[in-house]
Amino acid sequence: MFAIAARRASRVIFSPSNSASAILRTTSSVQPLLYRTVTMSATPVFSKDAAPPAGPYSHAIKTPTAIYCSGQIPCDSEGNLVEGTIQEKTAACIKNLKAVLEAAGSSIEKVVKVNAFLTDMSNFAAMNEEYSKWFTHKPARSCVAVYQLPKGVDVEIECIALP
Repeated sequence: MFAIAARRASRVIFSPSNSASAILRTTSSVQPLLYRTVTMSATPVFSKDAAPPAGPYSHAIKTPTAIYCSGQIPCDSEGNLVEGTIQEKTAACIKNLKAVLEAAGSSIEKVVKVNAFLTDMSNFAAMNEEYSKWFTHKPARSCVAVYQLPKGVDVEIECIALP
């Protein structure tokens, strides 16, 4: 009975640090503080089938618990901008995300959060029309208007997926 009460009095605190490590601290009124370092691996991901990064960053970072994809703009795998409607540009962004996720060992179906950036919110409905064809499982999403995007494009999409 005492062990159960002591276990219920415990709590675990996750404190991220500047490195890829974190400290777990267990506290209890019965036991002293315990510190344990947990090392999390973070692997950069690059895909030859996605548009090359527009700056000094990776396509994604893969951890044991999530894949954090950098924003993708409407470019082909050679870096050429895709011209056309906002639907065609949205499809190009999502195709790039799909290639990055596959290179990381995941898929569009495992996406849990999407952030979309538009330079003109009048494109919102048209972007949603194309977006809904790809993300049928309806992950959490934010869509914000921004003043401008890299290379003068009018849409950029990033996501977080499960491995």
